[in-house]
Amino acid sequence: MDIVQTFIELKPRLFGIAYRMLGTRTDAEDVVQDAWLRWHEADHSAMRSMEAWLVTVVTRLSIDRLRSRKSEQQSYIGWWLPEPLVELDENTPEAAAEFSSDLSVAFLWVLERLSPDERAAFLLREAFDLDYREIASILGKTEAACRQIVRRAGERIREGRPRFEISAHEHRDLLSRFLQAASTGDREAMKTMLAPDVELVSDGGGKVSSFGRILKGAARIAGVFWSLEHAFPGKVAYRMAWINGEPGLLRYIDGKIESASAFTIHAGRISDVYIVRNPDKLGAVPPL
Repeated sequence: MDIVQTFIELKPRLFGIAYRMLGTRTDAEDVVQDAWLRWHEADHSAMRSMEAWLVTVVTRLSIDRLRSRKSEQQSYIGWWLPEPLVELDENTPEAAAEFSSDLSVAFLWVLERLSPDERAAFLLREAFDLDYREIASILGKTEAACRQIVRRAGERIREGRPRFEISAHEHRDLLSRFLQAASTGDREAMKTMLAPDVELVSDGGGKVSSFGRILKGAARIAGVFWSLEHAFPGKVAYRMAWINGEPGLLRYIDGKIESASAFTIHAGRISDVYIVRNPDKLGAVPPL
């Protein structure tokens, strides 16, 4: 039994659980590292399932860290959005199957309304397809309680995030046209691609300016993109990228990353815009 190889093979799954729970690459990597230290010191001969043991440890560590962060977020300035996982090539490991389902910025934004236990139970069931017996063992609750938690969490998720099905090709095509309009400051063209009731959430983390409330309306949000282009003429550049497994836009000013934007699309128009501007969450974004 090669315990190192076993851990390496399961590491993508473990990171996927931790990132969905915590929404930041650094926290997720720290949790996986903590799990590795515990794994290295554990009695492997007593384990019925090595994967179940590791999933349990990562989930519990994530719950503990999430509870701690909930109190810290009370002092966070503005809206909190997840740290984006950015890839320029959809065929890289980070854009592969382990990271393709229920990973979008929009989904993680809605998950923030759940308690740590609700978030863990819902993700383990819906994103990782564990049965209720396994979830109960991980969370230290009864199967009945876990079913109730997942049902309640699902209702809250559906209230906050109606599911819209759209192909990656359609998503990419619309964003490509939006990129062109934003790059040229064509406010009217942008408005035609935004739903009338579109909403924009931005996260500056108190490090850079951001909107203290959720902006609404096509004209207002088109104006946001237009005003930046006019504030920095000739210095704004956009780049298509895969953000949390979906097409998104990176924005650079004078060659430096300024933001990563994710979008929800419904009925052929952009219905939600999520802009991460907090520089602490953009450190891993590829340069222009």
